[in-house]
Amino acid sequence: MAVEVLCGLPPQLDTRCRVLVLGSMPGVESLQQARYYAHPRNRFWPVMAQLCGFDATLGYTQRLLELQRAGVGLWDVIGQCQRRGSLDAAIVRGSEVPNPLNTLIPALPALQAIACNGAAAHSAFQRFIRPTLPLSAAALPVLALPSTSPANAAWSMPRLLQAWSQLQVWLPVEGPDKMPV
Repeated sequence: MAVEVLCGLPPQLDTRCRVLVLGSMPGVESLQQARYYAHPRNRFWPVMAQLCGFDATLGYTQRLLELQRAGVGLWDVIGQCQRRGSLDAAIVRGSEVPNPLNTLIPALPALQAIACNGAAAHSAFQRFIRPTLPLSAAALPVLALPSTSPANAAWSMPRLLQAWSQLQVWLPVEGPDKMPV
């Protein structure tokens, strides 16, 4: 398999974003479908559905809307890189081009926390983004959450849910339909 130059997906968020969930770089299936967390065994959507109070089997567009209603945005730290396959470990070091999070994060007025989906996303955030943030944005909490990827098989669904439940501090108390507009 050749090393390809891959370009990520556009951000999925709005100005009500209170929690920005950052992956490292979408996997092959997500890039092919142009959908975040498209691999059928990735546990991102079941985890977020439970935390935000929506049905994980909704269509992709509706799931994105439900996340936005709950104040959750999605993007990735890396916008472009070379990689064989889907694993973060296969990203060619030095080929990474970060997304412009250093300008996006300060422009989100409601943002209260950043959640990194996996160690690679957290490491890339610390290396590429955090040093370039203005002080006010650099003060935001950055959570290093366990990856929802099927490659992270050591983490069961209940264990993932428990770790990711840290986000509930910033999610609507009465469910996504009770969000102020």
